[in-house]
Amino acid sequence: MEVHTKIYQTPNGPVEGVQTKWAGFNILLVTGSKGFLACPIIDVDACQGYDVAAALVESTPDNPIGILERFPDRTVTKVNAKAKALGIEEGMDVTDAFALIA
Repeated sequence: MEVHTKIYQTPNGPVEGVQTKWAGFNILLVTGSKGFLACPIIDVDACQGYDVAAALVESTPDNPIGILERFPDRTVTKVNAKAKALGIEEGMDVTDAFALIA
């Protein structure tokens, strides 16, 4: 297992990407002080139960995010109520959502 991190600068401050990598499988998420964006392996509805803002980012087995450098090139695909309250919407560019979780 490998773990990689990356800082993304936003107008509202930095957010941090984390990638946990196993052979043939990755979990990627970007965290800020107000919530996080993640690959579709995360259950954003369950996160709502913990009062955490969470949104999913476009990724499929045929077109995975794969690496942190590709994360900003994606769009948001699912949002829980807490993330919606921050202004994050389905279809939003991930870089715009980064600023809302910072």
